[in-house]
Amino acid sequence: MTVPRALPRLTQASAPLTREVSVVNEHGSIETVSIPAERPLTIYVDRREVVTLMTLGAMPELLVLGYLRNQRLIRDAEDVLSIMVDWEVNAAAVETRDGITDIEARTSQRVVTTGCGQGSVFGGLMEELDQIQLAAQAHVTQAELYGLLSAIRLQETTYKSAGSVHGCALFRGAEMLMFVEDVGRHNAIDTLAGWMWMQPQDEQRGDDKIFYTTGRLTSEMIMKSAQMGVPIVVSRSGMTQMGYEIAGQLGLCAIGRAVNRHFVCYTAPERLILQPELAASRVAAQSG
Repeated sequence: MTVPRALPRLTQASAPLTREVSVVNEHGSIETVSIPAERPLTIYVDRREVVTLMTLGAMPELLVLGYLRNQRLIRDAEDVLSIMVDWEVNAAAVETRDGITDIEARTSQRVVTTGCGQGSVFGGLMEELDQIQLAAQAHVTQAELYGLLSAIRLQETTYKSAGSVHGCALFRGAEMLMFVEDVGRHNAIDTLAGWMWMQPQDEQRGDDKIFYTTGRLTSEMIMKSAQMGVPIVVSRSGMTQMGYEIAGQLGLCAIGRAVNRHFVCYTAPERLILQPELAASRVAAQSG
């Protein structure tokens, strides 16, 4: 008999994603526009302050869960009893089942990343890269990649109405499983990591999934995707040198500059099943 998983209790404290403000345009006229509603969220784990994140607040409980996962402070969602978010005090209170061993030592060494000025990775992850094994058989076809990009293009987003945010998504082939936006791409991928942990056990695996981001593929984004077991990442932007080196070391397929039918595959091209006739047919249609 399958024993139900003891998932954490979560509040549903989503906050308004945008607010309207008055601006003066190039004609000297006053108009109303929407801007992202950035706000601080301080995470307390068993009453100990850990970090303050700047976030839209779309799915703050999943953000907190994914942050703790990707920082390797917890190893399973069942380690957490509850995550309670209160926007009146801009705080998230995390109660764990058995505490976090050596939390002070584990959070003392922090590397500030390029995640829009907000990212951080607690020390030790680089030493753990050799322990990550991505599924060897995982691949994506060029047709699936184009389907993924089409789904992103059609997705209703805060970016379209207010700009100034990053979007991330999880796909299975061309099927979008989850989409989230935040002020930083690191927050968005952490939210996806939290969402994965809250799924049924057989849906948590990352080897059949593709991670998409609007932001550049930095070392942080590559490492977090690998930690989630996701072996293929796609970005509409480019890639940094350290991101490239880590992706190559892990055998992770990194695809960038992916807009419409254009893309470049930086690493692990063996995971990409090319169908160049699809790109050629698009060019022929445009020239005709």
